[in-house]
Amino acid sequence: MSQISTRPAKQHTVLKIFAVGLGIVAIILGIVFCQALSSSSSSDALSTHDERWPRGTRDEPAGPATTADGILPERASVFSDDLPGVTQLEPNLLAAIRAAASDAADDGIEFFVNSGWRSPKYQKQLLNEAVATYGSVEEAANWVATPETSPHVSGEAVDIGDFDATYWLSQYGATYGLCQIYSNESWHYELRDEAATEGCPLAYLDPTHDPRMQR
Repeated sequence: MSQISTRPAKQHTVLKIFAVGLGIVAIILGIVFCQALSSSSSSDALSTHDERWPRGTRDEPAGPATTADGILPERASVFSDDLPGVTQLEPNLLAAIRAAASDAADDGIEFFVNSGWRSPKYQKQLLNEAVATYGSVEEAANWVATPETSPHVSGEAVDIGDFDATYWLSQYGATYGLCQIYSNESWHYELRDEAATEGCPLAYLDPTHDPRMQR
């Protein structure tokens, strides 16, 4: 009798252990499946986000930009001969801004170059920083162009400081062919040869309204 009653008990114990084991395996498989699904969803979301970045701006440049890329020290002189950010400006633009600076000096006004020529690497870095600051590519585009469209990369634009210098240019810049191009950037000047006789063209509201930025 004892043998007959013990065997079912043992079988019941084995079955119970087996069932518990299956339950544990099922839980583990469920966790693995959920993690895989979550990872897949995250990858899909990242892929969708990446599509919003302009081509060539997703990856950070290899190392930060340097003076050789156009970075300028604070209050850089328009007459500097050893800073690529100044010397690499388009020659006619550089000549015009220096002529204006010389005449402004007679009025006690000093010009500084806050930014001039920029390498594509430096421009890309500035765009990445603008996206981080403003939270989106669209908002950053109101202030910073891509390396492919920026007139700074071609040496055809200069950012002037300080306020008294930009105010002086707003009054007399057209005489030298120097024009403010964007209403939201009082410091950004480009050369327009016809301005000396015809005046400066109407400024764009911001860079997003400039047809050159749509290339």
